[in-house]
Amino acid sequence: MRDVAALTEEYATAASSAPHGRSAELVLKDGPLRQSVLGLAEGAELAEHDSPPAGSVLVLKGSIEIVSGSETLTLETGMLAEVPRERHSVRAVVDSAFLLTAVTDI
Repeated sequence: MRDVAALTEEYATAASSAPHGRSAELVLKDGPLRQSVLGLAEGAELAEHDSPPAGSVLVLKGSIEIVSGSETLTLETGMLAEVPRERHSVRAVVDSAFLLTAVTDI
């Protein structure tokens, strides 16, 4: 069992002092299900990448933007959204942490 509040603070803090402004850990793995906590310092970005077959993002702290070819989705603390089904990038508007849930095989 993991303490999500503690993980939120740990990864948001680690990201703010990391050279690239990012920190992450896979916190749960169950068959094709993966859950990771990611921290991004203000202005840090995850470059454009492919989407998993299914996934969601829950913002634990801060505000992030998910940018895909068709839209920019701004999410703030407590907001939950599907991961776009196309290539996308993620940028922190402010120091942030989020829970990424992904299914790697359907």
